Amino acid sequence: MRRSDDLDLTRRALRGRDLVVFSNDWDGDPLSKVHIMRILSKDNRILWVNSIGNRAPKANAHDVKRIFSKLERFTQGLREVEPNLHVLSPLAIPFYGSEMVRGANRELLRLQVRRAMKQLNFQRPISWSFLPASAPVSGTLGEEFVVYHCVDEFSAFSDTNGRHIAELEDRLLRRADLCITSAERLRDNKSRVNPRTVLVRHGTDFRHFVKACDPTTVIPADIANLPKPVIGFFGLVADWVDQDAIIATARAHPEGSVVIIGKTTPDCDDSRLRAEPNIHMLGRKAYADLPGYSRAFDVALMPFKISELTLNANPLKVREYLASGLPVVSTDLPEVRKVGLCKIAKSTEDFVAKVDECLAEGPGPSRERAEKIFNESWDARVDEIRHHVGTAMVAAGKSL
Repeated sequence: MRRSDDLDLTRRALRGRDLVVFSNDWDGDPLSKVHIMRILSKDNRILWVNSIGNRAPKANAHDVKRIFSKLERFTQGLREVEPNLHVLSPLAIPFYGSEMVRGANRELLRLQVRRAMKQLNFQRPISWSFLPASAPVSGTLGEEFVVYHCVDEFSAFSDTNGRHIAELEDRLLRRADLCITSAERLRDNKSRVNPRTVLVRHGTDFRHFVKACDPTTVIPADIANLPKPVIGFFGLVADWVDQDAIIATARAHPEGSVVIIGKTTPDCDDSRLRAEPNIHMLGRKAYADLPGYSRAFDVALMPFKISELTLNANPLKVREYLASGLPVVSTDLPEVRKVGLCKIAKSTEDFVAKVDECLAEGPGPSRERAEKIFNESWDARVDEIRHHVGTAMVAAGKSL
């Protein structure tokens, strides 16, 4: 195919279409899925179906609160949260062990989604799934095309039934007309089941995070006066986070501060972090405020334990740190290595040493550093996605 044909395909694909998107809850932190669909919603209508869950709920305060929150959103019905972007919070029976319940959930979900599609008068829809849990309904909604967009090795999460999730994913992979993956290792794994698998790495919201390099960006009060150097992390504190690396870094710099921005998952014990006098757990912050916090950082941390889950990950925060102009120290993960702009640590001791190198070489946000990731925008990534979808649809004999 000539280059001009490629460009034409990219311009024509995913324009004026109706997309049914199965993903995480819309109201959560803006993950890769939100960035992608916000851009696509400029030219397409989106029905965003909030998470139907990858696991059975537990009898704890977090899960009980989540159930009530889902019930509240369900009663709100279909809502337009942004132009062309409609959110549906489906109701499901929260007990996943029984095949009978799974069957009931499948029909209940299908009924709710089809009703929302009818309300919106969707025509020739494309279903776009970011979650294996949609497998029972993907391809049964009268779609013209099915996309599975895989951004994690879902069966490797510790709080899920890995075997059940793997079975669902296998089903979705076999049904999908196209599988898009965010990491090379994911592409290699998924292409064994679906040869129509492509790689589109994460982008970054450069215009947002580069504000950290702007002297007029306000640094929030809860970090502004902490002792320097400020060594920071933002994101979920979960069982895949290497707490040893964070604690060792804090102990190596008793004169400074280690700041953690983000919530702790219910199944993760963060008591060791909280016990360190110079580790400051500031909790979850609004996305709009992250550039201000990044402006206060001297070095950013990406400390993940090595596992099947993290080896398949493409951590979004790395590109967000870099767009903030920050020096970054990371665990040795394949996708972070591919970025090529971070210091890679091979052990806990090496992690501390690499942080010291960053502090010596030039701490804090730098516009020059940020510019190195300027071309990795979400708009560029969505153009890649348009091209892959267009190519796959033409190959399948579908009209654009």
